[in-house]
Amino acid sequence: MNSAKTTRRTVLAGAAAAAAFGLGTGTAQAETSGSKIGILLYDGFSLLDPTGPAEVLSRLPGATVTMIAEHRGPVRTDTRDVAVVAERSVAEVDRLDVLLVPGAGNRGTVAAMENPVLLEWIRRIHRHTTWTTSVCTGSLILGAAGLLRDRATTYWASADYLEKTFGVRYVADRYVQVGKVVTAAGVSAGIDLALHLASLLAGERIARGIQLAVEYDPRPPFDSGDAAKASPELKTLALKLLAESQE
Repeated sequence: MNSAKTTRRTVLAGAAAAAAFGLGTGTAQAETSGSKIGILLYDGFSLLDPTGPAEVLSRLPGATVTMIAEHRGPVRTDTRDVAVVAERSVAEVDRLDVLLVPGAGNRGTVAAMENPVLLEWIRRIHRHTTWTTSVCTGSLILGAAGLLRDRATTYWASADYLEKTFGVRYVADRYVQVGKVVTAAGVSAGIDLALHLASLLAGERIARGIQLAVEYDPRPPFDSGDAAKASPELKTLALKLLAESQE
């Protein structure tokens, strides 16, 4: 029996994996972004909002992805069942190439929108970013920081609030880019946003390679993920399930 340990690295090794990223050819280094990417965490965030994009962006050659919060340590999600560790506090970070602000339920979003420490940090970081981004209701936090212009997207149930509160036009797309601000729709749309960012930072070839590497080829069992096609009853159920999971 072969005594060599089977690891994820050895399983994935081979010509196909090397070719996908130009490994061993010298091309990957030429295309690397070297980007410093920071993802803001705050109490009550939705789990996939930061972790979906992190899964994609952490595969960018040369890039670093750091979870940041007002204070270092574990930060609880909206359901309170899971925590993600923030490795840096906002006081420790003054420059980023990419900032990503995730969304949350009402509890987390409202608290973040009313937190002067987070809003001032977002504004300060935005001055030097290449891209300032959000997922889901994270766009409302960008709005509270005064960073939204013209149009944006957000979670479908927050569309009216976005327009009435911040005077921007809601666009029902997976992500919307206005200048250097890119907003994504709800939760899972953060993965689409991250692939778009990957193409902006390192080129379409690398972005396509990452998409294949994480096997992002969604084929959901139900055609019920588009609010524009959902019945009032299904929308009510969706919001009820979210609210109950966050109690």
